[in-house]
Amino acid sequence: MNKAISVTAVVKAPLQTAWEAYTQPQHITQWNHASDDWHCPSATNDLRVGGRFSSTMAAKDGSFSFEFEGVYTHVEPHHRPAYTFGDRRAEVVFEPVTPGKTKVTVTFDLEDTNPEEMQRAGWQAILENYKKHAESLAG
Repeated sequence: MNKAISVTAVVKAPLQTAWEAYTQPQHITQWNHASDDWHCPSATNDLRVGGRFSSTMAAKDGSFSFEFEGVYTHVEPHHRPAYTFGDRRAEVVFEPVTPGKTKVTVTFDLEDTNPEEMQRAGWQAILENYKKHAESLAG
């Protein structure tokens, strides 16, 4: 079993907005990248147990791309989707903090290729991009 770590952001958006920004493909493509020289040109999301998701992660210069994809193992609407991707697992927990603020925590299994801090930094950067997008939707 792989070691799991978590990244967290408190989003200035109500739970419904935070959930939709994280789960709807038209929003996923706006934030699902770790740095400004990457983007997410396409995403699909079948948000149900057994449903599949996929996001294309691509360098903007066209030099490299890959699919981040997996299968949902648990879906509790507006609270917790969990999924597998390859031989790893992840879950996302949405918790209302105060009216208009939602804490989002992503817990994921580490992979063996890259150092833990690099993986943590990458997933945190993606979560920060998500936070900015969700907050822009909240007004």
